[in-house]
Amino acid sequence: MHETHITVVGNVATPVDYRETANGDRVARFRLACTVRRFDQRLGVWVDGHTSFYTVWARRGLAANVASSVSIGEPVIVQGQLRISEKDGDTRKFVAADLSAHAVGHDLSRGTSAFVRVSQAKQVPVASGERPSARRSEVADGPAAEYAEVSIPGRPGAS
Repeated sequence: MHETHITVVGNVATPVDYRETANGDRVARFRLACTVRRFDQRLGVWVDGHTSFYTVWARRGLAANVASSVSIGEPVIVQGQLRISEKDGDTRKFVAADLSAHAVGHDLSRGTSAFVRVSQAKQVPVASGERPSARRSEVADGPAAEYAEVSIPGRPGAS
């Protein structure tokens, strides 16, 4: 089977919607906006072009990590499998671009980020509809454990 794997760079356009399904699967989704920037030689400035939107889907541990790490407006890089589908709206048909994420990370060319490793065995359960950052996951034992209380400006629980 031929799969289309892509890497998309853009900004988070919606809050992350995190859910736990009835059978225990964890799913997160958000919209990613990708705007083309071109240099206009006539004006001598960079200008924005067309914006494409993707619905990014993350599952399992990635879903919980995305929900507790990503906020609206942040620049991210998403790698995953692209699926294009036609859908019927109320008055017209439209094309939807869904991206099943394999990896999501902050775009470090545009800012900084702090990484904290979580142990899947020790992860605190999250109630349905609750954002995982509302409860702290325990950090795995080892060198990273000393960074468990790092405060990240703009994050819930930051000083």
